[in-house]
Formats: sequence, C-alpha cells, structure tokens
Amino acid sequence: MAELEGPEFGKADFVLLDEVTMEQFLENLRRRFSQGRIYTYIGEVVVAVNPYRTLELYGPPAVERYRGRELYERPPHLFALADAAYKAMKRRAKDTCIVISGESGAGKTEASKYIMQYIAAITNPTQRAEVERVKNVLLKSNCVLEAFGNAKTNRNDNSSRFGKYMDINFDFKGDPTGGHIHNYLLEKSRILQQQPGERNFHAFYQLLLGAPAELLASLHLCRDPSAYRYTREGAQGSACGDDADGYRAVEEAMAVIGFSPEEMGSVRRILATILHLGNVGFVAEGETAAVEDVAQLSALAELTATAPGSLRQALLTRTVAAGGGELIEKGHSPKEAAYARDACAKAIYERLFCWIVGRINASIAAHDYDVRLHGKSTVIGVLDIYGFEIFDTNSFEQFCINYCNEKLQQLFIELILRQEQAEYQREGIAWQSIEYFSNEPIVELVEQPHRGILALLDEACLAAGTVTDSLFLASMDARLGRHPHYTSRKLCPTDKTMEFNRDFRIKHYAGDVTYSVEGFLDKNKDTLFQDFKRLFYNSADPVLRAMWPDGEQSITEVTKRPLTTGTLFKNSMVALVENLASKEPYYVRCIKPNDQKSPTLFDEERCRHQVSYLGLLENVRVRRAGFAYRQPYHRFLLRYKMTCEYTWPNHLMATDREATQALLEQHGFQDDVAYGHTKVFIRTPRTLFCLEQERAQLIPIIVLLLQKAWRGALARRRCRYLRAAYTIMAYYKRHKVKAYLWELLRRFQAVRTLPDFGKSVVWPEPPAVLARFQDASQRLFRRWRARQIIKNIPPSEMGQIRAKVAAMEALQGLRKDWGCQRSWARDYLSSPSENPGQALPFARRLQTLKDKVHFGSVLFSCHVRKINRFSKSRDRAILVTDQHLYKLDPRKQYRVMRALPLSTVTGLSVTSCQAQLVVFHTQSQDDLAVCLHKMQPAGDDRVGELVGVLLEHCRATKRELQVRVSDCIQLSLRGRRRLLTVETRPGAVTPDFGKSRDGFVLYWPGR
Repeated sequence: MAELEGPEFGKADFVLLDEVTMEQFLENLRRRFSQGRIYTYIGEVVVAVNPYRTLELYGPPAVERYRGRELYERPPHLFALADAAYKAMKRRAKDTCIVISGESGAGKTEASKYIMQYIAAITNPTQRAEVERVKNVLLKSNCVLEAFGNAKTNRNDNSSRFGKYMDINFDFKGDPTGGHIHNYLLEKSRILQQQPGERNFHAFYQLLLGAPAELLASLHLCRDPSAYRYTREGAQGSACGDDADGYRAVEEAMAVIGFSPEEMGSVRRILATILHLGNVGFVAEGETAAVEDVAQLSALAELTATAPGSLRQALLTRTVAAGGGELIEKGHSPKEAAYARDACAKAIYERLFCWIVGRINASIAAHDYDVRLHGKSTVIGVLDIYGFEIFDTNSFEQFCINYCNEKLQQLFIELILRQEQAEYQREGIAWQSIEYFSNEPIVELVEQPHRGILALLDEACLAAGTVTDSLFLASMDARLGRHPHYTSRKLCPTDKTMEFNRDFRIKHYAGDVTYSVEGFLDKNKDTLFQDFKRLFYNSADPVLRAMWPDGEQSITEVTKRPLTTGTLFKNSMVALVENLASKEPYYVRCIKPNDQKSPTLFDEERCRHQVSYLGLLENVRVRRAGFAYRQPYHRFLLRYKMTCEYTWPNHLMATDREATQALLEQHGFQDDVAYGHTKVFIRTPRTLFCLEQERAQLIPIIVLLLQKAWRGALARRRCRYLRAAYTIMAYYKRHKVKAYLWELLRRFQAVRTLPDFGKSVVWPEPPAVLARFQDASQRLFRRWRARQIIKNIPPSEMGQIRAKVAAMEALQGLRKDWGCQRSWARDYLSSPSENPGQALPFARRLQTLKDKVHFGSVLFSCHVRKINRFSKSRDRAILVTDQHLYKLDPRKQYRVMRALPLSTVTGLSVTSCQAQLVVFHTQSQDDLAVCLHKMQPAGDDRVGELVGVLLEHCRATKRELQVRVSDCIQLSLRGRRRLLTVETRPGAVTPDFGKSRDGFVLYWPGR
C-alpha cells in the first residue's frame, strides 16, 4: 500500500495531510520531489511532477509490480492509475478515460506514452498476432504524431502543438482490437513564424538533418535549415534531441503503422514543398505581382506533380465568381501574393497532418468486430492536450488553448463533485457542500451564443466592409465591458501593461492572460483561395490529391461560407467534453517544478501558481469533505482485523459491517466514522494513522506466528508424505523382490536338464535393491555350472582345462583367436603327423636331454622361425620342459643351440593379430623372438596354447609370469633395445623376419 512508504517521503496521498493549506501541500510536494517520488495521490487523482531526468520507474519489473493491483496497494504511480482504469473497463464493462492536464512542459506527453506502454504490456497474454499488430501501431503512432505535431518551445523541448484524444477499443477479454485518434487545433501559424529560441515542427529538421544526401538532392533541398525562411529561426536554436535519429525512428514507425513507400515519399515531397514555398518571393510588375525567381516554380511543380503554369497562376492570381456565372481573374499585389503563399503553406501542412492522423486511424480501426460474436466492445480514452499557456505575446492560438483548458477544468470540478456526491448518496451518507472556484462565467465569456467572444469574432468576420482587429476589440469593449473577467486598456486606462487598440485581458482560472488582438480576424477566417484547392486536387500525386477533396467543386458552386476556426474549435471542444463526461474519468495533473528544466530545483512560487489554478487544494477539500478515507467493509477488515480481538482471525458476526463497527468502537473511533451500505467512511486521517500504527506493531508478531504455524504445518505434512512414501516404497520393494524371485525361479527351475546347464538362459532385470544379490547369484551359478561341466571331464584333461583358463584370462578380449576350440597336444615335434621323418630324431634328442637333466615333462615343442641380433632369420625348433627352454636346430638332429632355465623367463609378449609371434623376455636382457610355423593343419593358432601351458606351470610352481599383448613389441638383444612389429604381406608363403628402421619386422602371410 501507499501508506507503507516511509515518513521521509512525505504523504503519499494529499488527502492525508494534517491540515489542508497551500504551505503544507507545497512542502509535501517538495519533499516527495526531492526524494524522487514524483507521483502523489489526491484520492484517485495522480499529481505528477516533471522530474527532468530519467528514473527507473517504467521497466518490465515495474509493470509486473502494478499489474492487477488495487490503487493503494503500491506507491503512487501512473501505472496504478492506468491499471485502475483498465480494471474498471474490464470488470464493469464501462468506458473509462484518462485526462492528462497541466501547462506546457509539465510532462503530459511523456505521461500519455507511459500509460500507453503499460496498457500494451498487460494485454494480449496469448500473443494473438492481430492484437500485437494493433498494440505496435498504437505505440508507434506516438513517434509519428510527435514528429509532425510537436516542436521546441522556450518552455519545452518537445511541446505538443496540437491536442490529441485517443480511444482504444477492447474486446470482452480486455485485449485491444483497435482505436481512433482525434486531433484538435494544430498550431499551424508556427509554420510561418516562431518566437526567438523556438523551432518549427520537428519533421522539417528531421528531414533536413537526417535524410540521405541522395534523397535531399531529389527534393532539391540542402542540409542547412537556415537556408529556408520557415526554419531559419529554429536553425539558430539547439536541436531537440538527435534529429537524424528522429528521422530514422519516424521512418521505421511509419513502416510499422502501414504507410507504403509511395505514401512516405509523398509525405517527404509535401514537406519539401512547404520549405520551398516559404522561399518564393514576389516583386511588383506594374499593378500586379510576379515571382522573383521563376526557377523555384519548376521545383515546386515537380514536387507537387502539378503544371508549372497552373502553379504560377494560383500564386499570382485568384478567380472570383461574378454575377451570372461569370469568372473574373484578379491579380495579386506582392503583399497579397505573400499572404496567399503563407496561407497555402499553413493549409498544406494542416491537411498533411490530418491525413497522417486519418491514415493511422485506418490502420488501427477495429475491423470485422461483431458484438454478437466477440462480446461488448469497451473503450479507454487517453486525452493529451495542450496545457494552459501564457507567453509574452499571446494570440488567437493561446486564446483557443486556454479556452480548452477552461472547459476541461470545468469538467474536472463537475465530475469530481458529482462523483463524490453520487458515492455519498449511494452509501446513505449526508453530503457537505464545499465552496470552490467555478469557472462557468469564464467559459460563458468565451462561448456564450450571440454575446461571447467567439460569437463576436464570427460576427466581425462576417460583417460587410472593412473590419479590422481594432474594430473587433472595440466591439468587445462595448459589449463585454461589464463582465468581471474581461478588461482592456480602454476599460482600464491606468493599466500600462496593455496597449490601446491592441490588447485585452481575461481573468482565467489559471491567472490573468493578456491577448493581442492582432491577427484574430485573419486566423479565425483562415482564408484560403479556391484556386489552391483546385490546383492540388488536380495533382498527379494521389496522396496530395486525397487531401483536397473540396477542390473538386467549381468556383461557381462555392457559395456557402465555411465555419470559422473558432467555431470549429468550440464545436470540437463541446463534443470532447460530452465524450469525456460519458465515461468514468481518471485524472493526471502534471506540475512543472521550474522553468530551468532542472532535476533538483523546486520553484515554490511557480508550483504554487499551478496548484492554485489546477484547483488541487479544492480537490483535496472535496475529497476530505466529511470523510478523507473510505473502503469497502471486507477490505477494511482484511487490513485491520488483527487490531481487534473480536475480528481476529475471523469474526463470527452476522455481517462485515457489524464486525467493522465492533473494531472501531474498541479503539474509541466511533465518533469519527460513518457507516454506509457497503463502505466505512473515516473522517480524519489521524484515525487511519492510529490504525496503521497499531497494525504495524502487530504485523511482526503475526508474521512470526504465521511463520511458526506454516513451518510446523509444512514439517508435519512433509513427515506424513515421507511416512506414506516409505510405506509405499516398502510394499513396492517387497513386490518387486517377490516378482523377481518368482521370475528367477521360473527361468532356472529346469536348468539341470538343459544341455548347456542354463548358459543360454537370460537373467531377469533385478530391482536396484537386489543388484548385488544378482551379481552374487550369477557368480554362484557360474561356479555351479562349471562344477557340472567339470564333473564330466576325465582327470587327464584337467591340466589342459586349467591351461586354457589361464590363457583365456590373459588373452581374452585382446587376441581374437587363440586356439581354445581344439585339443592341445603340447609336444608337436614328437607327432609323426606333425613332424614326419623328424619325429624319431627328436624323440632320441628328447631322451638324451631327459637322461642328462632329468626333467619331469614336456610342456611344449614346435618348429619356429627366429631372428638374432645380427638380423639373421633361421628355421629352428623350441622345446619347453618343466625346467628349461631349448632352442634346437632341426637340420642337425635337433642339436641344442641354446638352453634357458625356465626360471629366468620373466614374461611373454604376443600380438593381437593372427601372427604366431612370441617373444620370451629373460632376466639376462637377451630375449628370444620366434614365430611358430610349419604347423599341421596350416593356419593353426598355438600362441594361446604356449601362453596357457607356461602360465599353468608358473602357477603350479608359484612363480609370476607377465603376459603382454601388443602390436609393437619391445625386446632386448644382448642389452640393446629393439622394436618388433608385424606387417601383413599378401605375396608371402611363409612368415619371415626382416630389418626395420627401429628394429625388426615380421612379414606375415595374408590377404
């Protein structure tokens, strides 16, 4: 809530001031401004002070902070007001409007942009494409309208020089479906002349300083604004922002809105036309005028797509309808031609601006909306209109602007009083009348039929003969001289601040304003010769042609006088006020803290004047009339029920009203409140402060109590959840274990009868809790199965089985084929089939060795191909007994060439391929490298057999033997390290060794 702001920020609602005085109001406003709190409430009215600096108040986090919240749930903000208007529209299907008022430079335009930004951010959660397009067009329209309707003034770098009222249509879901923009009284006289230090409309400077050079050349323009009469004054002043960036932003915005490239090109040409038109000069040729520089006409004709002759004729002459349908062409004097040129420039720009607004409206119009299908359409209106203006020289435009502000102030007072009175009547509360400044006499002074200033101005414009501005002033002095809010130098000769026959003064609600009557008649008549209308209607440019539909009429048809500018403006103001009065209004009152645009300076006198003429003190008094605070019973109890024992935590009374009454009586506030049908009304802010103070003291205790109860509830709930989860898990685990065991029993109950004793049986997937159980079961099962197999193996075969197991453990996974599928004979040289013709000599040599060394058994024997340290390869044989490793020469009756005690063999190295290469590593660093060959059948693999029998023998003798599998074997020959690799040679018949760069290579036959 807003009350949660600390006391150092002042009161968040002016209604809560202890005393409603100007001093307290300004002190609260100053304190909040100095603390960066630029928004303050007066009930449901937002008072906004221009901070003249960027504040972090409008990003996505701020949008989320205020989305869906009640007005007083968060500190004061534009977003809170926008959300309140949106909720009222959505919940009650009621049209609402947001009226933004204040003087020039108070921040009205920025406020309207932030409101639009908020509404766009909180709508269309489903991201419908058409709704997103409408939102983008609504947001981008601000950029385009600012470029063509805003200008730099001495008070404001981005001053709106037109009034804007935007209706946003919403469907029943609260998403924008379209909109419509109304524009009021563009200050087109700014086209011709600006006060010192001010600029023309932004669009001209953006075109000159931001457009590409090629484009400017095609428009016959240069970069220098001082080269053109209409922008020469503004060229000396500082630029309003970066005009080049502004040009790009406007181009992008127009593309998003839907302007075609051709339309954008036409807009640029029309702006260039106005600039060139201002430079057209006239000289006298006899009694008529002539164009000073004829070359300018060709450029203008090209830009307007008109005939040069027709353009020249429209500038220098005008056609007058005489009696009987006769047309007379009358030439201009240089002065009349200059007047016609300037009137044409103003009219072109005004019609361009109106065409742009109409083009935007066409883009955001709600299409194909059927109430029967889509539900009732509701509207939020946003009014951003020029503020009250007092300049050194105030002319017709300031008169109209200030009249507009008088009408809006009148509406503000009436609606505030009417709403307040209606609420008291609904709730059955007596209404206390409040005195306030009524500006009804000022409004009547301006708009009263037949007697008001606008009526007298129209009368002077329609009068026959020569009527000057001075005569119009004399007419006002004669007929309005007794009005209390009107005076002039003639009526008050001693007032030297006014000039005779020129000035008159109106006592507005915002202060006295002196107007110069010069130009009133011309600006009210807003004369534009029909020749220009026909000229542009016949243009080949379709955009320019569409702006002049009245040029279709013949000069003889134009007989009825058009309505004057003042009358048109008055009618539009009456329609605007009626439109606003039909909606539920929300107000933003903007305050300008100083004239120096300083973010720290608070000019008290400047702000006092604005607070006074905006009627903010009266607004506070109206809000506090009788009761400063009101709230529905249920919301009041929701906030303060903890301060009373009868209402905490929940009351047991019949209605919320009775509970509210009990609460206030317990605190002794019964004399300071009144009870309506649905709301409680509190008279003084002190009562509310006492309740807030007591609530603030109780909140920490309640928070601790709630935290304790909630944490206990969470812990108990978690305990119940865990207990239930553990119970479910226990039952589920038991179920999974039982299911697993039953499935295990089913699969393995007949394995004794299977040929492979259950090797092919697939084990079921175990539950996680039985993973280790299954691993142990599988080990037991493998041992049982091995036992079943071993029982059928003769004892004589057990040695071979153990050797194969040892080879498998050493080689499986590293060498693909190692001869485990065949029977291992071990002593192949003693076999006649393996060694025909040589078996008997080998047997004799074997017996000789046995008699000599008395070995126990032959572990392995085979023919080999060996390599020595001299890189010589020879055919040899090896014999492995339980005591020695012998290298034999088969060509010499298997004579022993080398005998190695088996205990000196430390390891074996073999390859992973099919090559029968074996390297015996010895303790003496003199290894033996052999390749088994001459085997029957050819291609037999005996590496695994040799590895297995040696490993089994070492296990029996309790020695360790290292077996390495590598395709690049490192060996030592007489202490020298060499590398031995294997290379497949397709053309080879038998294996053979060769020399390589790093050692030796075994060429193995293969494909």
